[in-house]
Amino acid sequence: MTTANPEVSTPAAAPEARSGLDPWRIAELPAPPMPRGLAWMGVVGPGVIVLGVSIGSGEFLLGPAAFVRYGLTLLWVAGVAVLLQTILNTELVRYTMATGEPAFTGFMRTRPNSTFWAALYALLYFLQVGWPAWAGTAAGAVYFLAYRQLPTTAEREIVYWIGVGGLLACAGILLIGRRIERTLEILNWVMVGFLLAGMLAFALLYVSPATWWAGVTGFFAWDPATRRFLFLPEGADFFLLAAFAAYSGAGGVANLTLSNWVRDKGYGMGGVAGYIPALVGGSRMNLAHTGFTFTPNAESMSRWRGWWRIVRVDQWGIFFVGALLGMALPALLYVSFIEPGVDIRGPGAAAALAGAVELRAGAFAGLLIAVMGAWILFKSQLDIIDGMTRAITDILWTGSRRIRAWRGGDVRVVYYGVLICGVAWGAIALRLAQPFVLLQLGANMAGIILVIASLHILYVNTRLLPPALRPPLWRRLALVANAAFYGAFVILWLNSLIGTL
Repeated sequence: MTTANPEVSTPAAAPEARSGLDPWRIAELPAPPMPRGLAWMGVVGPGVIVLGVSIGSGEFLLGPAAFVRYGLTLLWVAGVAVLLQTILNTELVRYTMATGEPAFTGFMRTRPNSTFWAALYALLYFLQVGWPAWAGTAAGAVYFLAYRQLPTTAEREIVYWIGVGGLLACAGILLIGRRIERTLEILNWVMVGFLLAGMLAFALLYVSPATWWAGVTGFFAWDPATRRFLFLPEGADFFLLAAFAAYSGAGGVANLTLSNWVRDKGYGMGGVAGYIPALVGGSRMNLAHTGFTFTPNAESMSRWRGWWRIVRVDQWGIFFVGALLGMALPALLYVSFIEPGVDIRGPGAAAALAGAVELRAGAFAGLLIAVMGAWILFKSQLDIIDGMTRAITDILWTGSRRIRAWRGGDVRVVYYGVLICGVAWGAIALRLAQPFVLLQLGANMAGIILVIASLHILYVNTRLLPPALRPPLWRRLALVANAAFYGAFVILWLNSLIGTL
């Protein structure tokens, strides 16, 4: 790992220091790896983590609920969302590669001051994913595996304790390993490969050619049955559809946390900043609380382009392609096995497909689908709880000198302290409402966050970064389009909410 010279720093009047944070220090941009063949598996990784989050919320829960109720023409929403979110992801990565800081820190470098943005984004993070909806919905699939029937409200207490057990299991996994990001990466490679291969096999066996064609044309909002375009169904439930749009792809703070995982992976200047190590198996790491920048000369810009080569594979080759497949394949299966128009939201949402498959294809097929559902949702909860803990840790680490000095400056103390609080709150939150309701609430918050964050990273990347590292015009326009796209769904949701009051 390249180390920076702490004696060389930017003047305190630098633009990135005007909100109260320390200015960037000058360091050398590390050389990018040059992988070939299977070596790519060790170089990419943040994209597969955020893909795992994506598949566990939008693709396996909210998407199927929308498709079963309204049809496959809604796949156009998923296609546009994944495209725009991929561009947003790469812009978040741009900031981290250029500075070694997560995007949250970049936001804290803008006016009015770092404290304002730290408090706002911590609140938004909590409002979106502070509800352990994934553990709760995974518990429904585990219940199906144990009792071979869908849970109802009568079994709510059993499902609750299964959900609490899932949260504790997540915390246990995050204790182990050398680098927490690497642990998540390996688990997500297993999960994504298992899911996509399994779903594709089931789709090839049980989905009719007509449904396959409806899925293809659905990405263009074309309905082959009525031979017309259908962008939004009449009388739609926009509480569901706005949530579906936000969680098509990663959604909200999951996109933002990508930059934290990129820092810990060591992309660009992240290789200078350090990472958050695990408690068991990891060693103490001096995590930089402020970022670095480099002189954009010929050598460093050549390295910069090398890092972008890796980012393109990670985001376009892994996240973009995987998110489209992860949305399309479950959609095809759900509409093939479950009666159109049915509302599958409820305690047994995660096991609805398993129950339907068991009736038509036998107990073993239903068992496999239930195992997929339980693993996907548990794995998503693991990523989410790490993401929330990681983001709050980085905000505290950057913003408070006192916290950085706590227990000798060991960032693990902060990370695991936040994790304990998150798990304790999760056990309480599982009592408050049905998991699917919590999921929709969080997803609608994600739409609001996507509007704010798209414009905020546009400002940061075009005002704080050196001119040579700033995004081109088409990327700036894509960020504005992302804000407009999600802003439209937020307005539709709020308008429908006002109409019900």
